[in-house]
This record gives sequence, C-alpha cells and structure tokens, in this order.
Amino acid sequence: MKTYEHIVELLGDKASHYLDHVSEKITKDELQLPEKNVVDKVFLNSDRNTRVLGSLSKLYNHGNLAGTGYLSILPVDQGIEHSAAFSFYKNPDYFDPENIIKLAIEAGCNGVASTFGGLGLYARKYAHKVPFIVKINHNELLTYPNKYDQTLFGTVKEAWNMGATAIGATIYFGSEESNRQLREISEAFAEAHSLGMATILWCYTRNEAFKTDTEDYHSSADLTSQANHLGVTIQADIIKQKLPTTNYGFKNIGFGKFNDAMYETLTTEHPIDLCRLQVANCYMGKIGLINSGGGSKGESDLTEAIITAIVNKRAGGSGLILGRKAFQRPFKEGVELLHGVQGVYLEKKVTIA
Repeated sequence: MKTYEHIVELLGDKASHYLDHVSEKITKDELQLPEKNVVDKVFLNSDRNTRVLGSLSKLYNHGNLAGTGYLSILPVDQGIEHSAAFSFYKNPDYFDPENIIKLAIEAGCNGVASTFGGLGLYARKYAHKVPFIVKINHNELLTYPNKYDQTLFGTVKEAWNMGATAIGATIYFGSEESNRQLREISEAFAEAHSLGMATILWCYTRNEAFKTDTEDYHSSADLTSQANHLGVTIQADIIKQKLPTTNYGFKNIGFGKFNDAMYETLTTEHPIDLCRLQVANCYMGKIGLINSGGGSKGESDLTEAIITAIVNKRAGGSGLILGRKAFQRPFKEGVELLHGVQGVYLEKKVTIA
C-alpha cells in the first residue's frame, strides 16, 4: 500500500495542487465525514430496519478498509454494459466470474459488485466470504441502434436468495426513460430494504443534449450533483458517481434552474471543490459518495486512480468503486493497484480539504 511519500512522488509537481488545497466554499465542518461508526452516526435514527444496518455494517467492516468509514468496491458488469469481448480481451481470465470474486477477495475489497449470473454461479462458495452486491439492471449494447436505457435483469428476491449484502442499480437521469427507471428502482430499493439489504445507486446522466460541440457536460459538477440528490431521495444508502471534470452544465446547456450566484457560492474550478458539491448533494455526506475509477489507459492507470482517490477523500467522499483499471491487467497487478488506492484512504496524512 502506498505511503504518503510514495503518493507525493507519484504526483510529482501536482502534489501540492491535490494535497494542500483547502475548500473554503463548503467547508469540511459542514459535512458528515467517513468514520468508524458511520452506520450508527447516520442510519441509527433512520427508517432502515436492523437487518439493513447489519448489511451496511458488513460492507463497511470488511476488507482492508474495515472500520475506517471508507469503501473499496470492485465492480465488474462491463461484460453487459460495454460487451464482454471488448471488456475482457486484455485479460480473458475474467470471462470466468469466479476470478472476479477472487480478485475482490485477494485485494481486500469491501465488496464485489457484479451480475445475477456471475455472482449466482458462485454464491454458495463465496457469498459468506465477501459481501455480494448484485447489479439488478443494465444497459445492454446489442440493441441496434444503441439507446440510453436500463433494463431489470432479475428480481430483488433473487439477490436476497443468493445471500447478497446489497443490490446496485443504475438510473440514467436526463434520458427519455429516466422516469420509468426512477419508479422501478425506487420500488426495488424499498423491497431490498424490507428484506434487509443495503442499496447502492449508480447516478449517471445520459442525454445527447448534455454533450455540446465544445464540452461534455455528462460529468459536470452541477448535473451529476443533482443526479446524486435524486438518488438519495429514493433512499440509496450509497451513491456511485463519476468524478466531475467540468461545471456549468445547467447554465451552458440552458435548461433547469440555475443562477450565477449558486456557482460562485458553492464551488470553484478545483477538482476537490467540484467533488465536494457532489458530496453536499448526498445530504452533506451523510449518504456516502463513492466515485468510479474510469477506463483503463495502461501505464497511467495507477496515477489516475491515486488522484481520483485523493480527490474523493479530500472532498469528503467515502471511497472508490474501481473496476476496469484493476481487471484489465494481470491478476497480481490488479491486486497491487487496488491496494494502492486503499492506501490513500488508510494514509492519515491525506486529510479532508
């Protein structure tokens, strides 16, 4: 796992930019920060039943980050979302879903998120050894032309029967089908909670109008933050979101509700401040924000993953859900990369901005 000195060396001349920044718009004192007793602190007075509290505790207290309030989750549903051949050609071992589970265990992840078929095939062998997060809907790419939609691939009861600790789902906020997805997943989350499972929502934005000739606002801080706010509204216990890379989506696309003052009051152009706006929209950090790791680019993966972890942690987020950078490389290297990311969250010198 990376020490502070290793992190500074890896960042090079960018070290001060990421490690010394202080957020002054939304300050750390206003946030619920990740901590050992985060489940008690946030959910003890909620309407979640005791079994949901147990499932959340199981997630937060498993693996190398156990007891820190942070999460390192391995997500592998790209075989459906991005097509299997394209996702696994760099390491064909992962056509076998057992290797996905083995990677999560060996790397000390808090949990493994994957499909009904992949997790179900090995549920009896592994569901009691690492928390299962069953992804209940997907956007499959075989439909032509491709469309922005998420389809349920199974039932909440199926996930419960295989011993899942949590279910995960995606809503494409902004898409034509988003209202239907919102209804489906809110009902699924209510059922999951009634059965004692935790809920994780992939809060992604999808609309062709969100990408202009000059900028892609799918990852703008204001749009993704509003998606987060919708996600916590349907009682997601954890929010998954892409790290923001820009801002002013509402303003520059010209829709929704916006005011110049809201941008000036809440954030700056610094990546940590942009991410903090995402955290604020998760009920000021009470619902944990985990950012995704993004695609694999090869040699730069470790540096990019470390930067993403630093931005998330210093913004007040609760961890990373990183897949492609880990599984699209040899097994041992994938484990080492995940350990490197976990090291950021274990390093006390990497503080909240």
